[in-house]
Amino acid sequence: MSRAGTRLGNGTRLRLDGETVEIVEFASLATGMDVVLKDGRGRLLRMSVSELLSSDRAWVIPTGPGTSADEGDLVASVLAALSSDERTKVLKRAEHVREVLTGFRSGSEELARPNEPRADYRPDLPLTRRYEAKAAELGVTDRTVRRWAQAFLETGEAGLAPRRRPADGGLGHADPRWTETVMELLEEYRDESRPSVKVVLERVEARLIRRYGEEVVPVPKRTAAYRWVQELERRQPVFRLSTKRNRDIADRPRGVFGKLRPTRPGEYLLMDTTRLDVFALDPVTLKWVQAELTVAMDWYTRCITGIRLTPVSTKAVDAAAVLFQAFRPRPAADNWPKDAAWPYHGIPDGVLVDVEAAHGPITGASGPALAPETLIVDHGKVYLSAHLTSVCRRMGISIQPARLRTGRDKGPIERFFRTLREDLLQRLPGYKGPDIHSRGLNPEKDAFFFLHELEAIIREWVALTYHHRPHSGLVDPHLPKLELSPAMMFSHGLARAGYIEVPRDPNLAYEFLNVCLRTVQSYGVEIDARRYNGEALDGLRDMAGSSVELSQRRLEFYADPDDVTRIYFRDAERTWHTLEWEHARGLEMPLSGEALQFARRLAAQRYTYPSDRLAIAQLLERWNLGLGDSLVERRMALRLSREQTSFDLPAQRTEAVTALPSVARVLSLPEQALPADDLPEEVVEEGDDDADSLEELGEEIDFYATALKDVDADD
Repeated sequence: MSRAGTRLGNGTRLRLDGETVEIVEFASLATGMDVVLKDGRGRLLRMSVSELLSSDRAWVIPTGPGTSADEGDLVASVLAALSSDERTKVLKRAEHVREVLTGFRSGSEELARPNEPRADYRPDLPLTRRYEAKAAELGVTDRTVRRWAQAFLETGEAGLAPRRRPADGGLGHADPRWTETVMELLEEYRDESRPSVKVVLERVEARLIRRYGEEVVPVPKRTAAYRWVQELERRQPVFRLSTKRNRDIADRPRGVFGKLRPTRPGEYLLMDTTRLDVFALDPVTLKWVQAELTVAMDWYTRCITGIRLTPVSTKAVDAAAVLFQAFRPRPAADNWPKDAAWPYHGIPDGVLVDVEAAHGPITGASGPALAPETLIVDHGKVYLSAHLTSVCRRMGISIQPARLRTGRDKGPIERFFRTLREDLLQRLPGYKGPDIHSRGLNPEKDAFFFLHELEAIIREWVALTYHHRPHSGLVDPHLPKLELSPAMMFSHGLARAGYIEVPRDPNLAYEFLNVCLRTVQSYGVEIDARRYNGEALDGLRDMAGSSVELSQRRLEFYADPDDVTRIYFRDAERTWHTLEWEHARGLEMPLSGEALQFARRLAAQRYTYPSDRLAIAQLLERWNLGLGDSLVERRMALRLSREQTSFDLPAQRTEAVTALPSVARVLSLPEQALPADDLPEEVVEEGDDDADSLEELGEEIDFYATALKDVDADD
């Protein structure tokens, strides 16, 4: 058995200051005991025993079994590493060994079992006969029984445990220079395409020959080399996982992982965009289209404060709209349960008086409202754009970009995207999988939901399921066993912080628009060759020719990139005014700046002196004829066909393409039918899909509702 102490005597060897010495004599003094040490060159050295044992200069070289704890693993560690079947087998073997040595399976006469000792294992019999009897009983050789007994006497039950393969796969037998060269090459392949093991071994051998010469460093055989490379690849993955995953593992910090630790709601707001794993339906061409989802998440509570689904790609105005939803959440749907709607400003019901008894039912918000302090984003163009950074500067929000290619800096929101895919998206028609290797044969043909319907589904799932489901990442250190949901964590954070910042300005949405500095001319304001005018500019038109400096004559005008038919202006009395585009009255829908620029280029190809009115008419005719098949045109058309606007502006009109009869028929919700007052007086037939009467229109709506119910039933 191993011992905690080591005997010191004549002949005991020690390592002293890096040299091997041996005790040759003990000398007793009045102050203590000294030892005389002799080194390899015959020199003698006298040293006290207390200094020898307490100093770090010397340690005893073990000479027998069990004299050092470094010779093997602890007994508890060896037994703990065994499986239940292996542990049972070792304990039974130990009983057989104790019976051979003592005659009793328990090893003690006081704990003897019935009929013990048996005749073949009486203690008075020779040990050799007992070895032979046990070998015959177990069907092994007497040499095996002797080996068991020797191992049991040295280390107990741990000596009977099966010997395990070294954790390094025998890598300790490899030459350190060969190992170092392999790790060097694996590191070089971190940002390269995945090679084969054969190519790596060939490069290792060539580099060893160039660096040390031929046949200087022993090269292992092919089987051993493959096995050792597999062990080294655990430290620097190259062959096992995807190359992207291997780069993420290689970029991990070598030390302890650090992270931001939020202490209250709104302290850190995470925002990111991902390509959605579901194909949506194009409301203009009725073809499938890819969509991107932009989400904002409060780190402390894991609550989703903003959601926006955009066709094809995301723009800076979309990121600003998601940030605006953190201040002004969208209203909850009427058919949502009561517990899914949040009170306005996100204050939980527990700290409010029941106002429904006094004021009647109040429609809640779809999510919590808070004022973010720090925005954590990646290095995407939309997040580092002048639009979003200027919005954050005006709102007093600091931007903290994550490290390049370091997804764990935004780990909670990345995990939310995975949860969304696994719990919701893969159950919807048109699901295409997370990557090309998971894609079905033709998922595009299953695209069923329009963009606004898909966004409504995601919002409803977040409000009804995600916010009220226990989240493993939400833990209270004082109650670690308590399961908390994002909604419960918001109440907990409010009670812990004692306050929450909420916006007070009813015209807050204007602050999230794009700011343009322009001078006021006699005809109004000109932005990108568009002229805006209104009564609010009266009294400012004579500033253009004055002697006032240009920096003072340039005023701030706020524009929505998704609707350039009007801009907004705040006068000296902090009152907001709307200025209309000179051609806005000829439009019955919003028009984006991107669409107008494209229309101008399109008209310039056909006319020598095209006007904006002619350019817009030609663009609308092109889309109505279905000729807008390019990626840019489809994105512009899709953005115009959205039922909701980017911001809930107080003075902004809400007319959109959906107000047109043909588009309203396609985009009508399944639960609602168009009222008779909204039907056009004349419906022009353009094909078999057009409804001739209200009855046919109602039949199509009913069919659409039935299709939705069928999809729900399949899920």
